[in-house]
Amino acid sequence: MQRFLDDLGRELVLVAPPQRIVSLVPSDTHTLVALGAGTRVVGRTRYCEDALDAAIVGGTKDIDVAAVLALAPDFVIANQEENSRRALEQLAETRVPVLVSLPRTVDAAIAHIARLARMIGAEEASKPLLRRALALPAPAPTRLRAFVPIWMDPLMTFNADTYGSDVLARLGVANVFGDRERRYPLAADLGKVAADDPEGRDLRYPRVTLDEVRARGVDAILLPDEPHAFSDADAAILASAVPTARIIRIPGKHLFWYGAWTVDGLAALAALLAD
Repeated sequence: MQRFLDDLGRELVLVAPPQRIVSLVPSDTHTLVALGAGTRVVGRTRYCEDALDAAIVGGTKDIDVAAVLALAPDFVIANQEENSRRALEQLAETRVPVLVSLPRTVDAAIAHIARLARMIGAEEASKPLLRRALALPAPAPTRLRAFVPIWMDPLMTFNADTYGSDVLARLGVANVFGDRERRYPLAADLGKVAADDPEGRDLRYPRVTLDEVRARGVDAILLPDEPHAFSDADAAILASAVPTARIIRIPGKHLFWYGAWTVDGLAALAALLAD
């Protein structure tokens, strides 16, 4: 019997390494396969690109809890941001151990690989991956100031307290909105009214204006292909707002998928930004 803490501070007890795993997070599904546990994944989301023989239990935001439980899992992997709160609450009411993660840094993503390997009994298989992960570069001196939108209407981005922002820092890319917190309601975020008390709500994803972007001294605008697929018209609007900034399209997974993808994703993103 082993005891673990998830990123919500909850204790999980595993009597034995799980053999029937449902992954509700595409990047975690990828990590499980990288750890040699792909055949143990019996359920996944429609967005998972690995363990394709597993049953689909919905998307990350519309998990079919009944479908999850019908698979008789002995372990469920979830993420506080990617999965809906209601689904996680329903799963927490069952006897199935549910690991809820929320890594906000590259180091936390690496620690998550190690924790997951211990939980599923794949410590030996994890060693080559962890050696590569521990050799990743430390944060580099700033060489580029970037704006990275994640939605267009309203225009949204993320601040420094996020995994994506730490990935950028590793590559010497400064997140120009690293210090910007989200304000509530929307009109307050856009500077039109005074902000309300956030009441414990997530402040890491501010909604910003094109004027704010223009004022931040942006060298490049990075357009990830998820969670929003930016159109050519979107790119044109942003280019017009900051005509001196380079527009660089990037795979969103290089910026947002943590775990095993971190190892190759950092190098791939570095190559794209070096072009």
